[in-house]
Amino acid sequence: MSLIEKLTPEQEALIPVYREKWRAIALSTERIDKEKAEEVVKAVYTAIGKQQPEIIFCDSPYAGLKIILKKRNNKLNLNNINLNDNFINYISTDLVNKSSKTLYQLDTQVIRQLTIFRLDFIISEYVFEKKLKFKIQPKINLDRLWLKSQYLASRCCWLDFYISVLNCSHNKIRWKTLQSLSRFCGWISPFENICIICDRPLHLRFDNQNRLHAEGEPAIEFIDGYSLYSYHGVTLPEKYGKIHRQQWQATWLLSEENAELRRVLIQGIGYARIYEELQAIELDTWAEYTLLKIDNNVDIEPIYLLKMTCPSTSFIHALRVPPNINSAREAIRWVNWGIEPEEFAVQT
Repeated sequence: MSLIEKLTPEQEALIPVYREKWRAIALSTERIDKEKAEEVVKAVYTAIGKQQPEIIFCDSPYAGLKIILKKRNNKLNLNNINLNDNFINYISTDLVNKSSKTLYQLDTQVIRQLTIFRLDFIISEYVFEKKLKFKIQPKINLDRLWLKSQYLASRCCWLDFYISVLNCSHNKIRWKTLQSLSRFCGWISPFENICIICDRPLHLRFDNQNRLHAEGEPAIEFIDGYSLYSYHGVTLPEKYGKIHRQQWQATWLLSEENAELRRVLIQGIGYARIYEELQAIELDTWAEYTLLKIDNNVDIEPIYLLKMTCPSTSFIHALRVPPNINSAREAIRWVNWGIEPEEFAVQT
């Protein structure tokens, strides 16, 4: 068959269709169908030559982790027998015969465009690194305990494109199994004797750029209450996340040591409130403009602000300017791309 070096316009037009199809599956918040999930997981165990396991359902990855550690503490040997690789090999190896159309040149282009938002990375980092309350000995690679539904959906996304759009030959049984794992299961942690299946999140909330985001409530919330707070994609501790940003306090900046969290707090609170609550020092004025400095150790470098008061409405607006600025006129010139204040006033 002929070499495919470039997608046709019609094929390229289908990329967002398949991406949105599998993104919806990856980010589903519907409760899993336990009967179908158990059926497909047991079918994979049979296919890879393993005995049928005890199926245990749980409400969140964190709850699943507690089950795993409890089993291990009860002398059930769970070390080095996680079957993730066996599952992945079964659903991936030789599933699609890309060599039949020599599609390797397209892999980078297609996979990059079809890769779905990887929610699994974010949950993994939060659940297994930032909120882990257990001392585990010997150490477990916690992230590799789970075969994640978002990873499966990402694979399904581009494989579906290869199979349905580019007509690649494939193993029909394995393809059906992979789709079923993605559609019917949440996260899976398969062992020799047990398999833990985690339900999907109850709520997922995003901003308009598809970053995890919520104000005063969790961005990710599982049915058992386990939650993750996020502000425009930045994971927040509960002490900030459970409070709406309008109630955030500028004084928190004085004790927050994490630079990224300080940046988020500054963004959420806004400079107008910060200069009021932290009693900024007035350095210089020009017309309705005032150059201010916040003399507390709030950020990596000192915060200099240009406060602007609208003469007609008395509305106050504040913009951050570089700390090497010495006058209100200079700050106005910097804000307006080098235009002198008098000239800017004439233009507006």
